[in-house]
Amino acid sequence: MKRLNNFHKLKWGILGCAGIADQHLITAIQQSHSGQVLAVASRTKEKAAFIAGKHGIPRFYGNYEDILSDAEVEAVYIPLPNHMHCEWVVRAAAAGKHILCEKPLALNAAEATEMVAACKKAGVYLAEAFMYRHHPRYERAKQIIQSGQIGEVRGMSASFTFNMSSRLGDIRFRSEMGGGSIYDDGCYAISSTRLLLGAEPEAITVHSMFSPQHDDVDMMNTALLEFPNGVGAMLQFGMWCDGRNEIQVLGSEGSLLIPNAFYYEPPAETRLVIKSNGNQTEEHYESMNHYMLQVENFNKYVQNQQPSPSVPDDLVASMKVIEAALRSSKERIRVQISSM
Repeated sequence: MKRLNNFHKLKWGILGCAGIADQHLITAIQQSHSGQVLAVASRTKEKAAFIAGKHGIPRFYGNYEDILSDAEVEAVYIPLPNHMHCEWVVRAAAAGKHILCEKPLALNAAEATEMVAACKKAGVYLAEAFMYRHHPRYERAKQIIQSGQIGEVRGMSASFTFNMSSRLGDIRFRSEMGGGSIYDDGCYAISSTRLLLGAEPEAITVHSMFSPQHDDVDMMNTALLEFPNGVGAMLQFGMWCDGRNEIQVLGSEGSLLIPNAFYYEPPAETRLVIKSNGNQTEEHYESMNHYMLQVENFNKYVQNQQPSPSVPDDLVASMKVIEAALRSSKERIRVQISSM
């Protein structure tokens, strides 16, 4: 993979004008020490021009191909609808661009495998945009779990829910575009179990509520992930209920709680609550933009300043679990992940 020197600012192109790009990622890149937004593309030049003007981006394009043809663009951020991720990751890789792709990376494990292979062949870096993982709380949480401070892990729970049911035209409610809660917020909860437990689940069972008025996508889910050694993870995620956003890991001698686990807006609190042998302590963190931390880690890897925070095998393994969750949800069965 081609590396850049430590003083070089990575030049980014934004492949689409989705809300998350407009509201978070463009600003995160601009606020980073190691990156700059050089160009933005949309399906219409008018939309690209509007976003470029709003954020002071020097170049804008009325189609996605032109941004890939811009020789000065070194990395692209892809916030396109889920069903478009595979095509444009593969095309960006062929154009020699490093890639940060919004979650979920793909619609299934086969697509993820194709994307990883294309990036490996082109010698470019591919990362999935799980910004929450880049907050320092998560390295600390893994240390606490691995140290045995809360004893042996017995189970885990994660909740990520909100109510956006009134937004009937939203792409999250378009089944042919990869809509539904499993793809949208369930992937966060699933990701957190694999990250904190440091293992791959053996099986999954998902019970879902589907909504005819939302194109029959899954709007609420309760999932059981079965990990080795009898450890289970109970997850709840949905787009049509009261808001929840936390993780709890239960150990034989204590527990670990992560409030505001997946999403928060500074200056919202970021902390860990640790119970160990009857004592409770809290570790507080300064308010920080986890989108910007994600960008900095991406840039530093491309610039060869630190090890990769994203391993290709992990990207495919994650999609295998999501694919199993989708099958369990639709068929109402327990799915053995190792057989997929």
